[in-house]
Amino acid sequence: MRLIFALFTWLFMSAALCGNTALAKALAPEIFGENARIHDAALSPNGKEIAIIESIKGEWVIRILDLENENAPLRAKIIGAEVVPGWVKWANDKQVLLDLSKMERIRSTPAQFGYIYTFNTQTMDGKILVKPPRDSLRQFNNHVVDFLPDDPEHILMSFSTADDNNEQPGVKKVNVVTGRYSSMTRSKPNIQDWHTDRTGTVRIGQGLDDNSKGKIRYKMIVLDLATNKWVSSEHYAGLDADIDIHGFTKNPNEIIVGKRKSGRDTTGLYIYDLSAQAYTKTLFEHSTYDAAGVVLNADASEVIGARYTAEQSEVELFENHATLLDRIRQKNKDYSIDFVDQSADKQRLLYRISNAYEPGFLFLHDGKTRQDELIARYCANMPSASLGLVTSVKYTARDGAKIPAFVTIPPALEGQELKNVPFIILPHGGPYARTSKRFDTYSQFFVSRGYVVLQMNFRGSAGYGEAFEKVGRENWELMLNDVEDGARWLIKKGYSSPEKMCVAGWSFGGYAALMEAIENPELYRCVLSMAGVTDLRDLLNDLKQYRFGNIQGKNSILSGFDSRKELKQYSPAKRAKEMTLPTFIAHGTLDQAVHSDQFLRMKNGLKKSSAKVTSLSFKDEDHYLSNEKNAKKFYQAMEKFLTKHMGESPYMPK
Repeated sequence: MRLIFALFTWLFMSAALCGNTALAKALAPEIFGENARIHDAALSPNGKEIAIIESIKGEWVIRILDLENENAPLRAKIIGAEVVPGWVKWANDKQVLLDLSKMERIRSTPAQFGYIYTFNTQTMDGKILVKPPRDSLRQFNNHVVDFLPDDPEHILMSFSTADDNNEQPGVKKVNVVTGRYSSMTRSKPNIQDWHTDRTGTVRIGQGLDDNSKGKIRYKMIVLDLATNKWVSSEHYAGLDADIDIHGFTKNPNEIIVGKRKSGRDTTGLYIYDLSAQAYTKTLFEHSTYDAAGVVLNADASEVIGARYTAEQSEVELFENHATLLDRIRQKNKDYSIDFVDQSADKQRLLYRISNAYEPGFLFLHDGKTRQDELIARYCANMPSASLGLVTSVKYTARDGAKIPAFVTIPPALEGQELKNVPFIILPHGGPYARTSKRFDTYSQFFVSRGYVVLQMNFRGSAGYGEAFEKVGRENWELMLNDVEDGARWLIKKGYSSPEKMCVAGWSFGGYAALMEAIENPELYRCVLSMAGVTDLRDLLNDLKQYRFGNIQGKNSILSGFDSRKELKQYSPAKRAKEMTLPTFIAHGTLDQAVHSDQFLRMKNGLKKSSAKVTSLSFKDEDHYLSNEKNAKKFYQAMEKFLTKHMGESPYMPK
């Protein structure tokens, strides 16, 4: 029987969820490689059923849960272990849409292909909704422009066909059962993304110029309702072509946009009136953090708040607005409360409650009974009592800048002074992303082994405004220096020492870890890199195999160095022979983000070094270790490596 909670019991349950009063127990390393039990969920429009993407023994399954009849026959369909699920969405009360992707190799180049699978929830029969034409390399067969809530038989999708110009995607109206479609908006040169207003009318197109010779040149077009003609955004004062569009208001001429206004360092949310060709209202501004998105009311007819990330994801509701989720947030301030889905009549609501040491619970709220029903826990084998608490800190870089960071502490060290304890320095990937106070499997794995973890948002990280972001992106050396300064801060404060520190990372974080080990070996005992970049020039060449890759390379990588000569100096594979620390490297052979030849270059270079090397190559694996079997092997191998070269931590649960 499922658990039922009345809404007024949330304060009591908030304490119970923490679980830190229980004794921590040792978790097997492979547990951290398990898929989350729940990947995504959606509520049927009539509120009677939930579609859940679940993982069972490493295989993805879509299951239909009947909320009206607990004795209803099981309805489930195996998706498999070779595909990666995205979202699940009900098109109507009988038909469910499932977003899937799969890595494939096209003439030796790894590429991700996306599809939508549609199936009837009564028979569980289904098929791929829109298949690419034969002999077509069309990757994106899963881009939904509008789910058309007022038309349950159709959705709007963007993809290219033989009728489209320059292989750019046009907008099609697609039947959710048959996959048959009709053209709504023909493709336009250099437009890759489309936006609709609240009526489902395609109003805005945005994209990049294919013929820009490596320079970023954005394009934006707007459908003028008065003339029914497409007009360049150049005719709309202040409406930049690369602006972030968060949707329309009920007024079809009002766009909700995110931008940095002149004189402001952070991104705010504003209303732009297309008919007035001017900004008419400020919705949200924060002096420290960039706006991330909007909050809508129950029927999505009005913007009632804004989202941003400070230490963790935050929601700020505008004056005189309150929602059920906001009331739950007020009673559970140590937790993130995230909207998942709701019924058409707004009476039933799915939401997730989680925090930095709790992977999360999926709950159903019934507005009629005012009860909250626990549906499932996202990671059933990870008790929060065995996971670490996350604390925000700041340290001072060598030039005086304050670097925001997070320290995750093993349960055995809670409430104790951190004095010469074992640490893992863990820079984030991206590099143009950020770390926040949320559940992080990679970090919690190290904590479960008894190590304290330091994660920093080095300059170049997103969300802290333009100045913080730009200074790092234009100087990769500065980003690396901020990582190094974090390690030196720990030593200076006496929190740790070089013989008790290891540096690790994934993707750019793996790159930063390898560079740290080469540049500053005296600070660490060992280094771990998963899917790490190792050769910047080769990365630039790999990017050229993809559309807009040349632009990305020039503006995201080359912009961070003064000369091409520096690319060699800051490429770990080119300096691998200098490595002296025990080194762990791993990579998937179907990694699209960082090709596996980066791994091979580093592995071959390390043969000329004095370092003791552990290397793992995962066949047909992507950038994220999406296959559960491979992920389990990865975490098991890391534990062996750490135990051998760092020694077992005295703070690891027994």
